[in-house]
Amino acid sequence: MNPKVAKIGQEFLRTDLPTFRVGDTIRVHVKVKEGTRERIQVFEGVVIKFHRAGIGSTFTVRKVSYGVGVERIFPVNGPVVEKVEIRSRGHVRRSRLYFLRELRGIEKKPAT
Repeated sequence: MNPKVAKIGQEFLRTDLPTFRVGDTIRVHVKVKEGTRERIQVFEGVVIKFHRAGIGSTFTVRKVSYGVGVERIFPVNGPVVEKVEIRSRGHVRRSRLYFLRELRGIEKKPAT
């Protein structure tokens, strides 16, 4: 990456989010715009992936809602994410937890 671009990107990196890892169960408070109103919506699930790309970094959270798996990708440095709460730490030995998509029941939860 160009050093000038990297230097400009450093100014916009967020430092207010807690440090969490793949396998952790987190609650993401997301700003949702409905018409003219803006409200906060909570999305709770397991972090299955990090994409580290400086200012363009993202993380993917998976949850099961009414029996249907839902994955959502959040930007780390974007204004959409209000705050992140860590519910529990998960101990996994993979950087991508795509295998959770196939598991059912109690197997789905990473070891704590």
